[in-house]
Amino acid sequence: MDQKKIGGFLKELRKEKGMTQEQLAEYLNVSGRTVSRWETGSNMPDLDILIQLADYYEEDIRTLLDGERKSEKMNKEVEETILKVADYSNQEKERLTRRMCILFVIGLISFMVFIVMDYTGLADNGIPLTEFLAGLTLGLPLGIMAVGILYTSGGLVKIKAFKRKLLNIK
Repeated sequence: MDQKKIGGFLKELRKEKGMTQEQLAEYLNVSGRTVSRWETGSNMPDLDILIQLADYYEEDIRTLLDGERKSEKMNKEVEETILKVADYSNQEKERLTRRMCILFVIGLISFMVFIVMDYTGLADNGIPLTEFLAGLTLGLPLGIMAVGILYTSGGLVKIKAFKRKLLNIK
């Protein structure tokens, strides 16, 4: 896939419609800079936006991805499948974002509790229970940060794959 070629083709299609980058960006609910990056080939649109572009320009997705016009039209079933995949991908992103927000709030509250305990002297007063709670309220945000890093970097997927391989789970 030649991103520069695709970008040039997207620019050509936009100009055929007589639109500026800003007008297209407003129509797609993205920034003008994003449209510029697509057209220079430094970035590609997300799948759901690619589908919107194909509909708007009245071209099929394969034409956009090839960076040139072809005579055949996209099969409606294939387009519906791609739309379903795009919806699923967006739902997964939203779910991940919600989970990360919940973890962030829990970590923030826990850290604030630690700060209060440390400020009042409860964190190191020699009572095992309060020292345990202080350690827990400090360790929890650190653990949540580690989970967040693993989530966003794709490390959890690699850990799951290793675990399945290790335990011979298909």
